[in-house]
Amino acid sequence: MGGIMKKIGLIGGLGPEATIEYYRIIVQLVRKKTGNFPELVINCVDLKKYARMLDEQKRSEQIEWLAQAVFELHRAGADFAIITSNTPHLIYDEIQTRSPIPMISIVEVTASEAKRLGLKRVGLLGTITTMSSDFYGRVFYREGIEVVIPGGE
Repeated sequence: MGGIMKKIGLIGGLGPEATIEYYRIIVQLVRKKTGNFPELVINCVDLKKYARMLDEQKRSEQIEWLAQAVFELHRAGADFAIITSNTPHLIYDEIQTRSPIPMISIVEVTASEAKRLGLKRVGLLGTITTMSSDFYGRVFYREGIEVVIPGGE
């Protein structure tokens, strides 16, 4: 299968299990599509450091720190980046504006897939921060989909 395969960059470590799952699924999908293994770089960042910044509500510090993680992926040759955890998508737009490479949003991709499936209502499970913020709701609302949070009804 022709074409040049792009090098994938993952910001991982913010949910180590999610990072492993992303890696597994990406390898599986690329092998199925191309018969080859993907070029992939993972920048595992410090979960405890991120949790501290989140707890202390140091938003600008979180943005700069994760933007730096994207720059490191870029320097490692990544053509685009994905953050493998939901909660950092609270500041996704700010990270993306600082990114030297395109980024893929979990929230945008999930909303697009839900719309493609014809869903009108979806449930959201996640960290307290993810579920108490509106970053999922805003994106899904644009697609005409209601986001339901446990205990919210």
